[in-house]
Amino acid sequence: MTDEKSLRSLLETVANGNITPDAALEKLKNLAYEPVGEFAKIDHHRALRTGFPEVIWGPGKTSDQIAQIMEAMRQRNPVVMATRIEPDVFAALETKVQGLCYYDSARICAITPPTIEPQYLGTIGILSAGTADLPVAEEAAVTAELSGFRVQRLWDVGVAGIHRLLNNRHVIESASVLIVVAGMEGALPSVVAGLADCPVIAVPTSIGYGASFGGLAPLLTMLNSCAAGVGVVNIDNGFGAAVLAGQILRTAYKLSK
Repeated sequence: MTDEKSLRSLLETVANGNITPDAALEKLKNLAYEPVGEFAKIDHHRALRTGFPEVIWGPGKTSDQIAQIMEAMRQRNPVVMATRIEPDVFAALETKVQGLCYYDSARICAITPPTIEPQYLGTIGILSAGTADLPVAEEAAVTAELSGFRVQRLWDVGVAGIHRLLNNRHVIESASVLIVVAGMEGALPSVVAGLADCPVIAVPTSIGYGASFGGLAPLLTMLNSCAAGVGVVNIDNGFGAAVLAGQILRTAYKLSK
């Protein structure tokens, strides 16, 4: 009862007299949120409100807490996702949650159906400046794919060897939204935005030498971009960039109807 199609079907069933109001109420009683132990309240209503279900933030939670939350969420969501899951935490979770997948580069674990087909037109192009930026870039890519969006990856095309980017301009030209991930001085999003005719979401990473200040230097570079059409998310926030890109494609889909 957490997606529009299922909720509409239930209401039509009540209207047709095929299910009693009391039975429908039983199905809807945890629609707003569901307590899990004394430590969590799952927001089942989020997918109806925003189009994206709640996702579990891994750090700071025990493996038992994450496992209990995932088991509760899987009853109402085809995809259940937890971010920033380190390998040792996944090893503990694997013994508690059946059918768990692990995307090690992205540090994401998830319960998923056998296949996830793209639900919307368009492609999210995801570029990384360097190999060291891949954990954040893959977090964005896996999040977008698990959310039902088509993704095209292009890794290690930073400005230190600009020919690598220019030789792959087809990725930029074919994208509907671009996510550009970079650390160090964070110049790549400005270059890409100067070549692209679509929104560019810049993601600064904490990769860099001392004066990078843990990602603050690329963050400021991206905020001060001279290229138009660049939006910036928080340092290392690949997840947030993927959700923003997905919202852009979902909005375009709604406007086209």
